[in-house]
Amino acid sequence: MTALASQPPPCPPAGRGPASVGLLERGSALELLAAEAGRAVAGSGRMVLLRAPTGTGRSALLEAAAELGVRLGMRVLRAHASAESSAVPLALVSQLLDPAHEMGGVHEDTPGSPHPLGHASRLWQMLRAHAAASPLLVAVDDAHLADQASLRWLTEGARRLTGLPVLIVVTERGQYDIAAPAPGLAFSLPPAVVRVHAVGPLSRGAAEEFVRGTLGPDTGDAWVDGCVRASGGNPLLLRALLDDLRTVFPHGGRAASGGGPEPALPEDCAELYPGAFVAAVSWWLRCAGTGSTAVARALAELEASARYDEEGHGAVGGSGAGARPDPEHEVHGPGDEFTDFLSELTRADPDRVGGWVTAMIRLGLLRRAPGGVPRFAHPLLRGAVLDGWPRSQRQALHLRAAELRQRRGHGVEAVAGHLLRTTPGGTARVAKALLDAAADASRAGRTGAAAHYLRRALDEPLPPDRRAAVLTELGELEFGTLRTGGIPRLAEALRLRQEPRERVLAAVSLGNALAHRGKPRAALDVLRELGPLDGEPVLARTIETASAFFSDHDHEIRRAVYTRLRERAERSPEWISPALRALLIRYESTAGLLSAESAVRQVRRLLTMPEDPLLMPYLLSTAAAVAQWADATDDAERLVRSGLTEHWVSPLHPVHRSLLNTRVDTAAARGRHRWVLEETAGRLRTPDGSSRVGANNFLAHRVLALVECGRPAEAERLVAGVDVSEAQDGWEQNRFLYARGVLRASAGDPAGALADFLECGRRQTGRDVLSPVVTPWRSAAAECHLVLGGTPEALALAEEESRYAAVWDTPRVRGRALRVLGAATGGRRGLELTAEAVDVLRGTSLDVELIPALLTHGLQLTAAGQPRSARPLLREAATAAERLGAVRLSGSAELALRASGARRRTTSLTGSGSLTAGERRVATLAADGRTNAEIAELLHLARRTVETHLTSTYRKLGIRRRTDLPEALNSGTDNAT
Repeated sequence: MTALASQPPPCPPAGRGPASVGLLERGSALELLAAEAGRAVAGSGRMVLLRAPTGTGRSALLEAAAELGVRLGMRVLRAHASAESSAVPLALVSQLLDPAHEMGGVHEDTPGSPHPLGHASRLWQMLRAHAAASPLLVAVDDAHLADQASLRWLTEGARRLTGLPVLIVVTERGQYDIAAPAPGLAFSLPPAVVRVHAVGPLSRGAAEEFVRGTLGPDTGDAWVDGCVRASGGNPLLLRALLDDLRTVFPHGGRAASGGGPEPALPEDCAELYPGAFVAAVSWWLRCAGTGSTAVARALAELEASARYDEEGHGAVGGSGAGARPDPEHEVHGPGDEFTDFLSELTRADPDRVGGWVTAMIRLGLLRRAPGGVPRFAHPLLRGAVLDGWPRSQRQALHLRAAELRQRRGHGVEAVAGHLLRTTPGGTARVAKALLDAAADASRAGRTGAAAHYLRRALDEPLPPDRRAAVLTELGELEFGTLRTGGIPRLAEALRLRQEPRERVLAAVSLGNALAHRGKPRAALDVLRELGPLDGEPVLARTIETASAFFSDHDHEIRRAVYTRLRERAERSPEWISPALRALLIRYESTAGLLSAESAVRQVRRLLTMPEDPLLMPYLLSTAAAVAQWADATDDAERLVRSGLTEHWVSPLHPVHRSLLNTRVDTAAARGRHRWVLEETAGRLRTPDGSSRVGANNFLAHRVLALVECGRPAEAERLVAGVDVSEAQDGWEQNRFLYARGVLRASAGDPAGALADFLECGRRQTGRDVLSPVVTPWRSAAAECHLVLGGTPEALALAEEESRYAAVWDTPRVRGRALRVLGAATGGRRGLELTAEAVDVLRGTSLDVELIPALLTHGLQLTAAGQPRSARPLLREAATAAERLGAVRLSGSAELALRASGARRRTTSLTGSGSLTAGERRVATLAADGRTNAEIAELLHLARRTVETHLTSTYRKLGIRRRTDLPEALNSGTDNAT
C-alpha cells in the first residue's frame, strides 16, 4: 500500500445497488465521523474505533471516513493490517508513514534489529510533521490483525492527539468467538481519547430494502424473506448471495416474462454456481477462527442429519405407522443440554459455546427451534458452512457423537442415527447398537428407520446365522416398501442358512416374496431346490402347505398342486396334516362340492386336533376363510385375531396376507364400509411409493365401499390406473374385476360391467372356483343382462347360481341367488322367489344382502299394483341402508319409496340429527371429557343407561371411539359414511 492516499473512488450513496450495502443504516456512525473530523480540523484530534462483526461493513465505513476527510481538506493516510504481517514489529505503522521501510529501506542502518526503539519515535515525528502541513485522517483497517508494536504505537499516539489536527479512524473486529479474543485497541485507553462505535447487522427492514433494490421492487416476499434469513442481515453475506442469485436467476424472485410459476429460492448451495455466497461464508468462518469454525460446522452437520431424519430417511423418521418422536427433544434434547453436548463434541469451553450461540442468534445467523435447539437461520447458510468440509471429518464427528450419546445414556436410536453416517468400523459394538435401534424403531412402527439401521448393520462383520437373521428382517421390511420386495435380501439369507428348519423357513419367506411379485413358478422352484425332506415330515408338510398358498397366484399351478394333494390324501391319508386337510376343504368349498354346514363341521374338528406350531398358522388362516364364507363371521374374526396375535406371523409368512384379506372380507360382509375404507387406506401403494395400485383384494373392497358410500368419483380414480391384462392371474385380480363391474354398473354402464363380470367368471372357472362364495359374478352379470334386455341370458345365469347356492346353503348366497332369480323370472313366481329371499336374509345381520332383497321385492310389489305392501319393505330397506351408511342403497330406497307413492321422509335415522334428547345430553357430556360414572351422577341415571345411550349414539353417528364425539356432534353432515 502507499503511505499517502490518492483521491479515493467516490462512495456510492446508501441504498442504491449492491455496492452500498455496507452503508445502509450507518447514519449514526457517519454522524460520529463527521463530528470527530470537524473537531480534528479545528485542531483537537481523537481516535474513533469502529468495532463490528465480520462482514458488517467496517471497511465501507472506513472508506466513507476517508472520503469525508478529503472533502474537509484532510490528508488521508491508509493502512490495512493482515495476519501475514502480524509478526513484523511496526509493520502496520510503517504502511502509514514509512513506505521505504516496507520495501526494506530502514533495515540498512539497523543491522542488529529491524526496528530499534528509536524507530517508533521517528515514525511519530513523521506523523507530527504531516499534521503540521495539513490536518490528517489516519485510516487503519482490521487493527485486530496488527502486530503488537503497531498497536502500542496507536494507543500511545491516541493519548497524544490532544491539540493535534489528527483523526485516527480504526476498524476492529468485534464478535463473540469460541476462542477468547485478546484485549481490543480501546482496552487501555480512557474514554476521553477514543470514541468507540459498535456496528451491527442490518435491520430486517433495511435488508429487505436492499434485496428489492437489487433484484427489483416486485421481488416476491418469499425470496426477500429467504435472502434476509440466509444472510442474517450481514451486508457481506447478503451482497454475495444477491450476486449469485442475479447470475442464476436473471428475473430474480419473479416469473419470467413468458409466464409460468415464480421460481423457488434455492436451498442448496450447489444451485448458486458462481459461488460468491459460499466464498463469503468461508471468509466469515476463517475470520471467526478454528474454534468457531469447528462449532459452526458441527452444529450444521447435526442439523443437516436431523433434518434428513425428519424427512423420513434416517434415524428418527421413516415410513410406517406410529408417531415418531419429536426430533428436537428425543434426538437433541433441550437447548441447554444440546449446547453442552455440542461443546463436548467439539472439545470447546461450554461457556464459550453457549455465548457463541447467543451471539449468533442476536446477529440473525442462528435461530432457536421450538425445543430450544439452535439452528441456522436458512438451509443455504447451513450448506455454505458445510461446503468443502471433507466427508471423512464429518464421519469422524458422527462417530464421536455416537460415543458421547451412548455415554450420556441417550436412546439407542439417537446413537444409531450418528452411526448411520460413519464409515463401517468393524466392531461388534457398532453392530449391536444399530440392531438395537432397529428393534426399537420396528416396535414403534417406524419401519423406514428400522430398515436404515439394518442396512447399515450389514456393513459390519456379523456371524453367518446373525447375518441371515438380519437379512430376513430387512427383507421383511423391504417386502412391502421396495420394488424388489426384499427378494435379494431373502435370497442371501437362504444361502447362509444351514439347519434344515431354518432353510425351510427362509425358503418359504423367499417364495412368498416371489409369489407376491408375480413369480409363483419361481417360488415353487425355490421350495423344490431344498431337496427331499423325507426324514423331516413336519418340514415336508410345511413345504407342501406353502406351495398350496403360492399356487393361488396362478390357476394352472393351483390345479396341479391340488390335484397332487388330493391324490396323496387318497393314497396316504395319514400323511395329510390338519392344515393340509383344511386346504382340501377350502378347495372343495369353492369348487361347489361341499355344503357350508359340512365344511364348517370338518374345519372345527380339525381345529381340535394336534398340529405342529409350524403348520398352525396355515390351519387358522384356512379355517378363517371357510368360516367367513359360511357366514360364521364371529368365528372368522376370532381365528384371524388368533393368527395375527397369538400365533404371530410376519408379513413374509404366506398366511399374513390371507388373514388380512379375510378380516376385510368379514367387515365387508357385515356392511362396515367405513372400517373398510380406514383399513385399506394405507395398503394401496406400490412398492416404489407411487399412488398407482395393483389389482388386489384391498383395492377391490375399497372400490366397493366407496361405491356404497356414494363416492364413485374416488373409486373411478382408483381403478383408472389398473391394467388387469398385466396383472397376475390370481383370485385377487378376479375380485378386482368384480368390484370394477359393480362400479361400472352403478355409473350406468351395464355393458362395461357385464364384460367385467363375465371375465371374472371365466377366470374363476379356470381355477375350479364354481361356487358363489368368493365372488357372485353370475348374479351380477344376470342383473346387467336384465338392464340390457337379455332376460334369457339373465335367467340362465341366475338358475346356475341358484343351484350352486343350494349346495353351499347359507343365507347370504341363497338370499342373493333367490333375489336375482326372482328378478329374472318375474311374475307371480318372481314375487315368491324375492319374498323367500327376504325371509331367508331377515334376522341374519346380513343387511348388505337384505337391503337389495327388500328393494327388489318392494319394486316388484309396486310394479304388480301393491304399493301399500311395498312401502313397509322399502322403509325397512331405507332405514337399514342409512344405519350402515350405504349411501347408494339409501338413494335407491328413496327412489323406490317415491315410486310407491310414499311421502318424502323428513327425519334422519342416523347422523347428529337422529339423536334423541337423552342421547344428545349424554353425548355432549362425554364429548366434554366426562366419564360414564360422572355423567350418570350428573343426570341421575343408572350407569348402564348411560352406556346404552352412548352405544346408540356411536351407531347413529357412525363413529367407533369416544374421542370422535366432539367432531361428530359439531358436524352438520352425516358422519356415518
